[in-house]
Amino acid sequence: MSALLLAALLAAPAAPRPDALQAEVDRRVRAVLPKVVAWRRDFHQHPELGNREVRTSGIVAAELKALGLEVQTGVAKTGVVALIKGGRPGPVVALRADMDALPVKEELDLPFKSTATGEYRGQTVPVMHACGHDAHTAMLMGVAEALAGVRDKLPGTVKLIFQPAEEGPPPGEEAGAALMTKEGVMENPKVDAVFGIHVFSGVPVGTIAYRPRGFMAASDILDIKVRGRGTHGALPWKGVDPVVAAANVVVALQSVVSRQTEITRAPAIVTIGSINGGTRFNIIPDEVLMQGTLRTFDPAMRDALHEAVKRTATQAAAAQGATAEVTITSLTPVTYNDPALSARMEPTLRRVAGTVVNDLEPRTVSEDFAVYQQKAPGLFVFVGATPPGEDMAKAEPNHSPRFFVDEGALEVGARTLAALAVDYLAAAPK
Repeated sequence: MSALLLAALLAAPAAPRPDALQAEVDRRVRAVLPKVVAWRRDFHQHPELGNREVRTSGIVAAELKALGLEVQTGVAKTGVVALIKGGRPGPVVALRADMDALPVKEELDLPFKSTATGEYRGQTVPVMHACGHDAHTAMLMGVAEALAGVRDKLPGTVKLIFQPAEEGPPPGEEAGAALMTKEGVMENPKVDAVFGIHVFSGVPVGTIAYRPRGFMAASDILDIKVRGRGTHGALPWKGVDPVVAAANVVVALQSVVSRQTEITRAPAIVTIGSINGGTRFNIIPDEVLMQGTLRTFDPAMRDALHEAVKRTATQAAAAQGATAEVTITSLTPVTYNDPALSARMEPTLRRVAGTVVNDLEPRTVSEDFAVYQQKAPGLFVFVGATPPGEDMAKAEPNHSPRFFVDEGALEVGARTLAALAVDYLAAAPK
């Protein structure tokens, strides 16, 4: 052995036993939980819509810089990325949290209830963290503090990704995981594995649930502009009523899945979520704008669904003498949990959680975490957010104005993220 190599080995910090490092990180996460709760309540009371998370990202960046981390701001508009460089060489693992809220009016009577408003599609709307992203951001901040305290013992690097606009971009803007990936978040240093969590209603606190392989659906945004010819409401024969045509389009679209899609292969969804047209009770407008979502699990079915939606909408409108302009914007691919990574991290999940469900049925919700999984093996899990004593079937779902997160989920989620990072790094081939 050369004298130079011997000196380097003696200078390097001794590698801690994996179980000792696990225990220390877990203790540190538990110790920072009061901060996590406070951060989450603050973010909940001051929610911000996608690509507008200026206050939230400012708080995140300030906390990370105070930990002495290498911090990059302004990623994908309002995103924050930080590196925790370990004292020993090893792989790079990424942990991701989303920061944006939704245009929903909160109906829960909480001490930290949101009364915030924002601008969405040209209108002033109420804003609420109706999907739990406030919890995700607070949990990852707690994990950052815990891991920063043991950075000299980490065999590798942890990349912290605080992402804006998971719920989709404002009209005309790029956003979310797609833009973060485009700007190189999975490179420099290159990520070897990526982990994410989501608090989920209808799953009891203390339970982690997921599915290897295809877990959540691909998602597309559907925009339909139905054009007619405006006229007096008392003289409909003088024009072409786009409201009636739009109603026919909505009804006709219900046959796309039920009669034109082979749903025995995989689930598919066509939903119209908004219809806007007209200004007055006695005026037939020129046009009606509709927006909806498409959900699929199979790439070929996705292509076929797009064609069926376009054909059905245009023909249904034409039957009323109107026209339909259909635009489909691909939002996220299928959330795909790498099977090998899932099996490798299963013991970690079981160590942290009281219950682990690893055969959850596919969910037609979507998650742009899937974009990161196209760049590196990834694992995404649900963390139960409903109090254990409640009827899970009656729990208000994510995106509801009454969506509720039991704060016990914050501990489970933060401990899970920290443990996934530490265990992955510690078990990497040397």
